[in-house]
Amino acid sequence: MPVQFVLKNFDFEKLKTTVPKFMDEVSKSPVFVGYDVNLKFNKPEVDIVIDKDKAQSLGVSVQDIAQTLQFSMSGRRFGYFLMNGKQYQIIGQSLYDERNKPDDLKNIYVRNNTGKLISLDNLITTEELAKPPQRYHYDRYKSATVSSGLAPGKTIGDGIKEMERISKLVLDESFSTSLAGSSRDFAESSSNTMYALALALVLIFLVLAAQFESFIDPLIIMITVPLAIAGALLALWIFGQTLNIFSQIGMIMLIGLVTKNGILIVEFANHNRKEGMSKIEAATYAAAMRLRPILMTSLAMALGAVPIAVAFGAGSTSRISLGIVIIGGIMFSLLLTLFVIPAMYIFMSRTKVKTEE
Repeated sequence: MPVQFVLKNFDFEKLKTTVPKFMDEVSKSPVFVGYDVNLKFNKPEVDIVIDKDKAQSLGVSVQDIAQTLQFSMSGRRFGYFLMNGKQYQIIGQSLYDERNKPDDLKNIYVRNNTGKLISLDNLITTEELAKPPQRYHYDRYKSATVSSGLAPGKTIGDGIKEMERISKLVLDESFSTSLAGSSRDFAESSSNTMYALALALVLIFLVLAAQFESFIDPLIIMITVPLAIAGALLALWIFGQTLNIFSQIGMIMLIGLVTKNGILIVEFANHNRKEGMSKIEAATYAAAMRLRPILMTSLAMALGAVPIAVAFGAGSTSRISLGIVIIGGIMFSLLLTLFVIPAMYIFMSRTKVKTEE
C-alpha cells in the first residue's frame, strides 16, 4: 500500500472516535482501492470497577480485592520446587475453565475482616470493552497510520492530495498529520526534484547570459523548456504513464537537451543581423539553415532513448517513463521550436547590431 497517512493527537480517546470516521471517508473515495489502519480495537478486555462503599460496608478492603484477583488471574510465580532432579515453578492461578468468562468472577471469593467469604460479584461491576493490542506513537503523539492502495490510473501524489482533503473534512485543529513509508519518500523526492529543476534553469540561464552577453537571448532560448515539458506530459498521458521521480528526472534532462535547438537558431540569427539582415529576415533564415542540424541532433537523442522507453525485465517500469519523457519532450519541442523561437526572437530581440564595415 503506497499511501501511508499518519493521524496524530495527544488525546487517545479523541483518536479512537475519529479514526472510524476517517476510514469511512477513505472507503468512499474513488482514489483508493484497499485500505487498512494499524490501530485496531479488536482485543477484548473486561474493565473491573470496585464498589468501594459496598466493600467497606462488608468489611473488605480494596487491597484484598486486588490481591485476590492477582492470585486468581495473573499467573504469579511464588517460588520453585525440585522434583526428580529438576526445578519447577510454583504458579498461583485458577484453572482455565474457571477464569475464561467474566461470569466466572462470581466463583472467586474474598475474605472480609471477620473471616467470612464474600463473592467478588457482590463487590465489583464489569464492562466488556474492545481495546487495541498495541498503541502507536509518532513524534511523541498517539497515532494511527492509515494505509491504502491506489485505483488504476492514480498516482501517489493523487493519493496524498485525497488524504489531505479527507483530513480537512474530518479532523479538527487538535490533530496533526504526517506522511510515512512510500508517501514520505515521494514527497521528499518531489521537493528535491523541484529544487534541482529550478537550479538547472538558473544555471543554464546564467551560462547562456555569459555566452551571449545578453539577458534577452537566453530568455528566447529557454522558451524551448516549457515546450519540452508540455511534450513530456502529453507523452506520459498518451502512453498511460505517471508523473513519478523517474519522469521528473527525465524533465530535468530535457532542460539541457532541448535548449541546444534555441541556441542554434538564436546564435545564427545574431550572426545574420551582424551581416545586415533585419530581425525578420535573420530569424527566418536562421530557422531554415539550422533545420538539418536540429533534426539530426534531435532525432539522434530521441532514438537513443528508445531502448529505455521499450525496456523489459526487472525495473523496466521505472525506466519506461524516463524514456517516454525524453522522446516526447524532444520531438514535441522539435516541431514547435522551428516556429516559436524565430517568432519570439522577432518579438523580443531589442539589441541592434551594427553592420560590419
